[in-house]
Amino acid sequence: MHLVYLAIGSNLGDRSKNLLSAVRNLDPVVSVLKCSPIYETSPWGYKDQPEYLNQVIMAETDLSPGDLLTYLKRIELELGREETFRYGPRLIDIDILFYDDQIVYLPKLTIPHPRINERAFVLVPMADIAPHFEHPVLGETIEELLSKLDKDGVIYFSSSGCNEKNG
Repeated sequence: MHLVYLAIGSNLGDRSKNLLSAVRNLDPVVSVLKCSPIYETSPWGYKDQPEYLNQVIMAETDLSPGDLLTYLKRIELELGREETFRYGPRLIDIDILFYDDQIVYLPKLTIPHPRINERAFVLVPMADIAPHFEHPVLGETIEELLSKLDKDGVIYFSSSGCNEKNG
């Protein structure tokens, strides 16, 4: 089994329900171990859109990184995601942040997720469930990376609402 961290976000429709549906649809191929609380955040990249809800999930899977990406994209489509434009609004977005401590470069996938060290909306929820996880490229923990960012725009929204197997 491989330990993975996934970021889940939504800013269209019933955002809380979208996150919960994404988490529920991971099983049984991706087994959820821990869920962060949910945070409301301002859009990143393209500002003229609704606020996001964001969460980070710790999970296990037997899938390879490429197969995991394919599986997650299928879940997004099943939940109603439609492609728009880069950083545009989305019903659901599921990104692979980390896959064990591996560094992966594939045509449509880079792990660790690029720019994670610039994104408080990812680091804040990840710090809730894995503050001491060390970024395999940058050599710093999630907590250390987060200490360099402004966290003001990341606001606690609610508990995770998902069933965890551990913790």
